[in-house]
Formats: sequence, C-alpha cells, structure tokens
Amino acid sequence: MTELELRDARAVHRTSFLRKELTPPRVKREEVMHLSRQLGAFIRAGLPLIEAVHSLGAEAGNSSVRRMMAQVEDGLRRGEKLSDCFDRHPKIFPEFYRGILHSAELSGQLDTVLEQLARYLERDLEARRKIKSAMIYPIMIAAMSVVTVVVLASFVLPRFKEFFAGLNADLPLPTRMLLGVTDFLGQWWWAVLAGLGVIIAAAVLALRFEPGRFGRDRLLLRLPVLGQTIRFALVERFCRVLSSMVSAGVALPEALRVATDALRNLVFQRALARVGESLLEGEGLAEPLAATGLFPGTAAQMMRVGEETGTLDTQLSTTAAYYEGELDYKLKKLISLFEPAVIIVMGLVVGFVAVALVSAMYGIFNQVKVQ
Repeated sequence: MTELELRDARAVHRTSFLRKELTPPRVKREEVMHLSRQLGAFIRAGLPLIEAVHSLGAEAGNSSVRRMMAQVEDGLRRGEKLSDCFDRHPKIFPEFYRGILHSAELSGQLDTVLEQLARYLERDLEARRKIKSAMIYPIMIAAMSVVTVVVLASFVLPRFKEFFAGLNADLPLPTRMLLGVTDFLGQWWWAVLAGLGVIIAAAVLALRFEPGRFGRDRLLLRLPVLGQTIRFALVERFCRVLSSMVSAGVALPEALRVATDALRNLVFQRALARVGESLLEGEGLAEPLAATGLFPGTAAQMMRVGEETGTLDTQLSTTAAYYEGELDYKLKKLISLFEPAVIIVMGLVVGFVAVALVSAMYGIFNQVKVQ
C-alpha cells in the first residue's frame, strides 16, 4: 500500500469513527460564514476539495465544526457531492444555502458562490449585531428603572407607611393610592406571579400552533413603527435570498419556495405561497407580489423591471441593498423613539412615587403647624 493510500485509509477510518458520534445540533452562523469564505478561497487557489475540507476541519477550533467537517470529508471520499454532504446538516446549513451550493456545483462556480454565500451571511450577522447593540441602552434604562421602583416599594415605602400611621394624619389621594398598591402587591404577590405565569404559559402554548403564530406575526406587522421595521427586514431578506438563488441558476419557482421558507413570518409565508401558485400559472412575479400588499411599491416596481429586461437577479440584489439601507434608517428611528418612551414611562412611575411621598410630608407638616 502506498503512502497516499495509507493516508486515505487512515482518514476514512478516522472520519468513519467520528460519523458514529451525534451531529451537533448547532454551529454558530459566524463560523459557517468563515468556513464558506475559507473553503471558497482554497478552491480558487487550486486545492482539491477533499484536501480543502480536511485542512479546514483539522484547523477548526470548534470541536463541533471538526466533527461536522470530518463527516463531510467522509462523504466526499465516497464520491458524494459537497451539497449532498451538507444536506445531512440542515441545522447548520440553511436550505437556501444548500440549494445555491447544489446549483453552483452543476455550473462549476463553486468558489464564486461560496464567496457570495459568505458575504450574505456577513450582512445578515451585521444586521443582527446592529439590532442587538441598538437595544442595549434602552434595556439597561428599563432594568435600572425597574430596580429603582422595586427598591422603593420594598424598602422605602413600608418605612414611610409606619411613620404615617404613627401620626394619624390625613393622607392625600396620591399617597393613599400608592400605599394601596404596595399593600396589594405585598399581600397578593403570589397571585400576581401566578397570574403572570398562567398568561405566559398560555402564550407559549398558543405559539406552538399555527393559528397562534399567525396571530402573533400579524400583530407585529400592524404595530406602529415596529411593524414597518419588521416588514422591511423581511423584504430585504427575501430579496437577498431570492437574488442569490436566481443568480446561482436555481429555477425561479424553487428559488421562491426556498426564499419563502427562509422568512420566519407566517403572514409573509402564506402570501408568498399564493404568489408561487400565480407564478406557476404564468402571471410572473412582480404583479402577484404587489397584490399581497406586503411588499412596498418600490420593490414590486424594481422586480417588474427585472422581469421585463431579463435582469431579475440584478434587480433583486439592488432591491435588497436599497431596503438594507432603509432598514438601518428604520432601526435608528425605532430606537430614537423607544429610548425616550422608556425614560418617560419610568420617569412618570418614579415621579408619581416622589410626588406621593412629598405631598404626604407637606400635608402632615401643615396639619402639625395648624395644631
């Protein structure tokens, strides 16, 4: 047996052993992005696919990625295609990713498409980072305000209550309301927690069924400001995935189905299912999309131009880039409204507590002065 055959035999034995282990349930999307970019670069440099997969698996710092790449290498050595190997890991590689990869193998553009997929994943990760970073400050303000109210209600107000009771003074209405609320919460806190638990459990149970998820998604889309932000995010994702698949040579009906499944909103999914039926009946894409009422007129118009000029993939990419910019603007607007709203609401709560205490002290002072 030659040295090369011996090395291949050892690699097959090693990956066969690793295949017996359970595939990890999830690998971070960021790792998939880096993996796609590196694999595309290796293929472009002329490295054989099996060697490229072996190198990436050996150098991976994540044990889950190493196991997954070992299984991919095993499949490649048995003569399978890369997309077939990735099909065994649907929780790691989304359906649109695997569909684009399959078309790229047929067209011989694997390195180019892997780079495109890496760029798409990078944009998707960047959008998520923007949302998370934008929400940090308002969440911190809300958390600090809640802690302040809890401290006031748990430690400060009970002491004032004892003080007021010892003076037998007539308390103003705001103070009586505040003390009534604290007394109720102090006595029935278990009932309040139980009620919240029942509400949360009912909501979780409802979301396990399609009607409940559809109602939630429809409600989110109808909310002021937030609804339009969610809609733009879904339009951008739909156009981005559909553009990637069409440019990779995937048939439009199949590309539409996969792009629809990539959206986690049942309102959009049901509407796009009807668009798919219209597409199969020969009505095209732009007109049925406009008829859903979910896509802005600009998006439908740009797709119509793409259909008429035979540049649908380019127009879809342009549309996605346009709504990516619009999404950034909507996010900034949403956060600019959310921050003062949180501050105002919590300020009103804390202010009411302060007014109730100060008015009580002032009233007691006047009564003592009169006596």
